[in-house]
Amino acid sequence: MTPIRTALLAWDARLSQRLRLPEGRRAWRWLAAILAHSGDSWFWFAGLGALWLWGPAAWRGRVGLMLGGIFVTALVVLTLKFTIRRRRPQGEWGAIYRQTDPHSFPSGHAARGALLAVLGWGLWPPGIGLALTAWALLVALARVAMGVHYVADVLAGLFIGGAIGLLVLGWGAGLV
Repeated sequence: MTPIRTALLAWDARLSQRLRLPEGRRAWRWLAAILAHSGDSWFWFAGLGALWLWGPAAWRGRVGLMLGGIFVTALVVLTLKFTIRRRRPQGEWGAIYRQTDPHSFPSGHAARGALLAVLGWGLWPPGIGLALTAWALLVALARVAMGVHYVADVLAGLFIGGAIGLLVLGWGAGLV
């Protein structure tokens, strides 16, 4: 490992540790845990799937693009995670993530959040985009605060999700 990469990873670990919520901050940890879980892919697949099945027919194309974007984002993120193999930060919270996905870079939750925010701006009224942008940033911060990601993980996830969102919008522009 190069000295520059070693220094950057050490800086990232120190910054991430400073942003972690201590165990004694129970109310803040409870809120951060809810935010951290709100980006779970199963939650979004279930909610958007229900909206696609039972929502207004006029929304079906937009919801389908969101579902497809989540799927593509998951493929890209998992490919990168199992190629790069950066271990998650040490900690106890998020056992399900630690067992099923021990790799932290990039953050799938941050990528999914950024994807949905970009699609929110491009497919829905501006208030949806604004709300999803705020939510995506809070999810990314919560993932670091709960100790399942480093800052670099969520920044990379936000970038990847945003880029995929722009590609999905470009590709799907004529479909909706």
